[in-house]
Amino acid sequence: MLYQLKTPLIETHIAPLQEIPIRLQEYGVGIFTTIATKSALKKAIKKKLLFVDGKIATTAMFIKGNEVITYNPEIAINLSTPLKGKRKLLLNLEVVYEDDYLAIINKPAGILTSGNAFKTVANGLQQNLKKSELGDAVHPQPVHRLDYPTTGLLLVGKTTASILALNKLFENKEISKTYLAVTIGDMQENGSIDIKVDGKDALSFYKVLATVPSKRFGFLNLAQLSPETGRRHQLRKHLTAIGNPVLGDAVYGMEGLVLKGKGMYLHAFSLEFTHPFTKEKMRVEKECPEKFRKLFG
Repeated sequence: MLYQLKTPLIETHIAPLQEIPIRLQEYGVGIFTTIATKSALKKAIKKKLLFVDGKIATTAMFIKGNEVITYNPEIAINLSTPLKGKRKLLLNLEVVYEDDYLAIINKPAGILTSGNAFKTVANGLQQNLKKSELGDAVHPQPVHRLDYPTTGLLLVGKTTASILALNKLFENKEISKTYLAVTIGDMQENGSIDIKVDGKDALSFYKVLATVPSKRFGFLNLAQLSPETGRRHQLRKHLTAIGNPVLGDAVYGMEGLVLKGKGMYLHAFSLEFTHPFTKEKMRVEKECPEKFRKLFG
């Protein structure tokens, strides 16, 4: 299984399960387009350009299956060094969890996750995270997105192998995300929303944790949300579709019921997954902002 990264010289291969463990110097011949012979493979290992699960490869290593093997001939280039003359973004981010492979930060409201803008979470990661000591370390990058007004947990990859592995977990739906939202109106205690988003199947589950009366909105609910699919703006669109829009949602809120000046009340509360390298069962939570708690005491 071969993935070609944006930088054309860097290649990553995920080994299938092997009936009998095989030495890397035997298995690795031909798995990369630029290492076609055994001697070329040995040379790459000697120059420390090959990595297995983020660790520098040796000729003594055996491949059993599911290892992420990376060939990085550009490892000598410090990819995290900013170019001279470029502005440096000063952005203080709360780091909730971090190791050499990945990090989880608490995204603030009012900032893009990534993109062409100067002020993005992606551009502020380097100054807030420790540089990975692993051989395939790269500029940290988010492996999923949170909307501009949404707060909460954002998962970040710090190495080539980690970014690929985390993307695979998302693709296989092996990362569970839970959100908290304040919703408007009379709402059922729990339920599911199976409504297409942008013409694609989309499924979300919700559970009301608390409800308070509101003169302006009738009721305000603290709802726990679990998206089974990952469509753009899925939770916001789904809640509006059942008549319970997110408080402060200026895009999908109902006319006359949009709270202005307080931001949107949607928070990425928890992430649950198996760490792709340590195999530790991870469950990370971040309590919602103070403005949520003020509404429900």
